[in-house]
Amino acid sequence: MTGTRPLRADAARNREKLLATAGQLFSERGLDVPMEHIARRAEVSIGTLYAHFPTREAFFAAIFPQRLAALDTLAERAGAEPDPWRAFVGYLEGLFALHARDRGLNDVLVRQLAVEGVAQACHRGAEHLDDLIRRAQDGGRLRPDFTMADMATLTRAVAQIIRDATDDAPAEVGRFLEIYVAGLRTTP
Repeated sequence: MTGTRPLRADAARNREKLLATAGQLFSERGLDVPMEHIARRAEVSIGTLYAHFPTREAFFAAIFPQRLAALDTLAERAGAEPDPWRAFVGYLEGLFALHARDRGLNDVLVRQLAVEGVAQACHRGAEHLDDLIRRAQDGGRLRPDFTMADMATLTRAVAQIIRDATDDAPAEVGRFLEIYVAGLRTTP
């Protein structure tokens, strides 16, 4: 028989506590939360933490692919929008609302981590966005010179706003995005 044995009940509980705690701390404070803080808040030893998650990337691989699935949902919603400009702007608004609510997700999307599951989800998100950009440009509503490189710059700018924001990151991001998007729109 191959494979791994199921975890003992106490080990499974510790793993779940670590995942829940890490997910919460990453969301609140970003990806650079010290591992010791995760162990302390989960009320397990640092040895227990490393037994389950030997690297920080192991946490990322366990937590973020599921959170990044929200990008697919955003893309599906945008793809169903008949107006290409509204589809593009709606996707951006949804994307940056996710960034603002979850600092860990913000960090993942900006850093484009090469972690299994994470990199694939980010790649799918980029493909969706590329399609939305092309569609809005073909519809004559988005500047023809806007590129994915411009999108990367926008993402870094929003990430910095979120890192610097106090409690009102969603409002600050919304205001910035409103001004930025106004500059991208072509006049009919």
